Amino acid sequence: MTATTDGSTGALPPRSSSATDAAAETAQAGLDGRPGTAVLQDTADAAREATTRATDYLLSLQDPAGWWKGDLETNVTMDAEDLLLRQFLGIQDPKITEAAARYIRGEQCEDGTWATFHGGPGELSATIEAYVALRLAGDEPDAPHMAAASGWIREHGGIAASRVFTRIWLALFGWWKWDDLPELPPELIYFPKWFPLSIYAFGCWARQTIVPLTIVSAKRPVRPAPFALDELHADPRNPNPPRPLAPAVSWDGLFQRLDKALHLYQKVALRRPRAAAMRSAARWIVERQENDGCWGGIQPPAVYSVIALHLLGYDLDHPVLRAGLESLDRFAVWREDGPPGPDGPGGGPPGEARGSAPTRMIEACQSPVWDTCLATIALADAGVPADHPQLVRAADWMLGEQIDRPGDWSVRRPELPSGGWAFEFHNDNYPDIDDTAEVVLALRRVRHPDPERVEAAIDRGVRWNVGMQSKNGAWGAFDADNTSPFPNRLPFCDFGEVIDPPSADVTAHVVEMLAEVGRAHDPRTRRGLAWLLAEQEPGGAWFGRWGTNYVYGTGSVLPALAAAGIPASHPAVRRAVSWLERVQNDDGGWGEDQRAYHDKERWAGRGASTASQTAWALMALLAAGERDGEAVRRGVRWLVETQLPDGSWDEPYFTGTGFPWDFSINYHLYRQVFPLTALGRYVHGGPAAGGTAGAPVGD
Repeated sequence: MTATTDGSTGALPPRSSSATDAAAETAQAGLDGRPGTAVLQDTADAAREATTRATDYLLSLQDPAGWWKGDLETNVTMDAEDLLLRQFLGIQDPKITEAAARYIRGEQCEDGTWATFHGGPGELSATIEAYVALRLAGDEPDAPHMAAASGWIREHGGIAASRVFTRIWLALFGWWKWDDLPELPPELIYFPKWFPLSIYAFGCWARQTIVPLTIVSAKRPVRPAPFALDELHADPRNPNPPRPLAPAVSWDGLFQRLDKALHLYQKVALRRPRAAAMRSAARWIVERQENDGCWGGIQPPAVYSVIALHLLGYDLDHPVLRAGLESLDRFAVWREDGPPGPDGPGGGPPGEARGSAPTRMIEACQSPVWDTCLATIALADAGVPADHPQLVRAADWMLGEQIDRPGDWSVRRPELPSGGWAFEFHNDNYPDIDDTAEVVLALRRVRHPDPERVEAAIDRGVRWNVGMQSKNGAWGAFDADNTSPFPNRLPFCDFGEVIDPPSADVTAHVVEMLAEVGRAHDPRTRRGLAWLLAEQEPGGAWFGRWGTNYVYGTGSVLPALAAAGIPASHPAVRRAVSWLERVQNDDGGWGEDQRAYHDKERWAGRGASTASQTAWALMALLAAGERDGEAVRRGVRWLVETQLPDGSWDEPYFTGTGFPWDFSINYHLYRQVFPLTALGRYVHGGPAAGGTAGAPVGD
């Protein structure tokens, strides 16, 4: 991953189209500044051709079973931690190590660092973990790419300045002291569900990670380190210099002192109660293992669950651990043609030919349900017939993925019947509200030979989503009212968002779904609408929690407002349209860098144009009645002109969000499904009519 002029330098993206081009476009426009008829017709014809190419390409990607899945790219900490896990368990594989090392080398930036998103600045913890992984792979510390990395690490505070998770991995090998890490006692498993620091006060992704880490924290294992890491300390003689505590009257100060008390408790904890707590935590972990062996369908809980259970005596041949390790192998994406890196093509030794050796990338998660429902929506909105065999096949697969048993969400909604969909192939314990809304929208676009089956599934999904509404009228992703302010205060929790409060993008998708099923005037829908209108930023945009960032939030909300009957003349809609027009790039596209989460003033709505973000902006503007506007025409032209000959788009930039700023995602199918959706709506005038549309869905 090489730094770019709009990347680690911090410079804002350059404007790309010339004043001459802009003047020519204006000359062809009508007196009101809108494009003339001939210009619009030319754009419509080009959009229609691009839509056909994109449709054919997306159809070609479908698995015979009916699903779509693009690669889910995050950052090299996934790959580094996989190698560290194998080192800890003693299951190293030379082929895996070499392929992972090639991938990690290929992602190194020119300044010796590793970033957490394309074009981003170097990140300390990612750079430390990548460096250690390459040391495990045999790279010498005095090699130029390694010396550059270690020098940068020392300049930025060394290991002591890294995140807690990085230091936990180093503590497993004695490279860091367990006493110098925040405490996380296994007795946490006994906190009552209503307690502000119970495991159910954490977001599901944090909960699944923290429970196994309580066992690891209590056991404090140390495997022999294969080498020293003195070169990664700012001062090897004093690797962990003391830091002053925050004032005792502050929340930070209070939790820092609580952590000191927990360190004292670690020394005096009674053996039997602690062992019982660890057994309870282990039982909680095993009960949540999915049929495919994973936990929650995501990589971090699986890794820490394997370590925790192994520390409690589970042999690597135990069915639980064997299934867990096999599931982790399924997160690997093998490529014969790795990315170019500082050591030559493919991230290998200098002079090695591209494609001569494979690389191995670890996905943090897999997104087949999400990708399939978005692909179905895109194809239907692009004009593919509602009874097309591939859409019916996709609907059949989605119907088979509906979850019919309770999960952790039922802690707060014990009487609510199940009926949601999860993000992954196997994740029955954690369906999510966003996927459920989009699956319903997708199923409504398909004319299925068994409409009663589809309507029954839709009814269950709608009922579950409505039941997951939070007290403020909005929706979070996995839980209702997961808003305790205390988990984020824990010194241990420095790795990203650990709670799941309602967000504008998820709420918008639910409102759009409710409107689609005939419940636009339901009081619960109106409460969601009121919350959305109140959450609009002063500049006119909405914050995007699960996509980057204000372009995603706004691109989600405006279609929902339109579906729910909010007129295009509404002041909130006009403010949003004005904001989108202001942040449109000179090349006609839209883009927003991940730094918008970190530096709103400089980066909100700013970044190199991308296919997915241009599509989100277009979907918003089309919903706001701007089809014949100049901004829409220019955005459509950008999509048409950047489409590749095979009907796809290229998108190296990360436009997905796991934790705002802390964990960014490049969904490789976003570059296809969203441009096709936007072009389809431009060509056909709006979202497709429901293939199974019937009477409004009841309670």
